[in-house]
Amino acid sequence: MKLTHRQIFGYFGLSALILLLDQISKWAVTETMIKPALAVENTYGFFEWYGQAQGQLPPAAIDVLPFFNIVMVWNRGVSFGMLTQDTALGSWLLVGLSVVITVWFTGWLFFAKSRLQRLGIAMVIGGAIGNAIDRIRFNGVIDFLDFHAFGWHYPAFNVADSCIVVGVFMLIIYAVFLEKSFHS
Repeated sequence: MKLTHRQIFGYFGLSALILLLDQISKWAVTETMIKPALAVENTYGFFEWYGQAQGQLPPAAIDVLPFFNIVMVWNRGVSFGMLTQDTALGSWLLVGLSVVITVWFTGWLFFAKSRLQRLGIAMVIGGAIGNAIDRIRFNGVIDFLDFHAFGWHYPAFNVADSCIVVGVFMLIIYAVFLEKSFHS
């Protein structure tokens, strides 16, 4: 099925919305929660935050609920800190990987057979771009959501990570359960 211009705009609009929510959430957490907790006085509005070259804040944690914290964690790798890169070159290699994935998923979007596939692809695109922006700006990705129980902490993550995981899950659901029905 060929996508209409309106559908294309809708899927890329979803990617853009995810990107915006990811960046706003990272700004809000760092500027309104983490910096005050660290007694850092200079806080920025959203557009100032984007215009200022900033260093990385030190690790921090704010208890919110018995099972949930807001934290300041810099992920210099990919999911769960795998492929951690502490050098500028390593960070740029991960940015390059994000660009390749984004371009590949963008091409795939035009050939996807179902709405579920296209929604999953759009979510991955938005999340990948959000995390790539962090790598370019900070040489690492801001992770701040920390769920834990009985001393065990799930790896910290962010809005972009959540959207990537949900998007990939949608693609797996399509591939495992629905793809044959679309080809029959």
